[in-house]
Amino acid sequence: MSYADAAAKGPKQSPEDVSVSCPILNRAPPVGGVYHDESESTASLIDVDGPHVQTVESDFLDNDVKTTTQAERIEREAEEKEKRENEEKKKAKAHKAKSSGICGNSGNPVFIANAAIATVVGAGLGFGAYKQHARGNLSWELVGLSAGAVGVFGAVDYFVSKWFLQNKFPPK
Repeated sequence: MSYADAAAKGPKQSPEDVSVSCPILNRAPPVGGVYHDESESTASLIDVDGPHVQTVESDFLDNDVKTTTQAERIEREAEEKEKRENEEKKKAKAHKAKSSGICGNSGNPVFIANAAIATVVGAGLGFGAYKQHARGNLSWELVGLSAGAVGVFGAVDYFVSKWFLQNKFPPK
């Protein structure tokens, strides 16, 4: 589609627009002139006769920090370094706390023995309770006695394990 075809489809020009047939002569309307406002004062203008050149000290080139931008950059770098150090400390603390749990004690024989005992006692109590229930002999009295026995066994196991950990297998 040519420009002439596209222009023919658009709205028709008014007679004033058509009066100038040459597109080069069709220009914007002339400007009315320069606006003069005598009410403004020249008091707000900058004094060009005043000292506008800043002087620097003679040892300027010997200073480590020469500009305010450079000082701000150094300060910003120091803050970022401090943040990185704090994050590394937090990560180290989290790693230390993580290693003191199950994974950190996986080579400790006391920990392994306690895990095995807890598994065997839990399985034995569960199987015994199931057999008693199947026979119809499971009562709250039997459940209470079993829970008390588990509590006494747990307390004894705690103190024995604590003694072993302090005397035979101290933490690293």
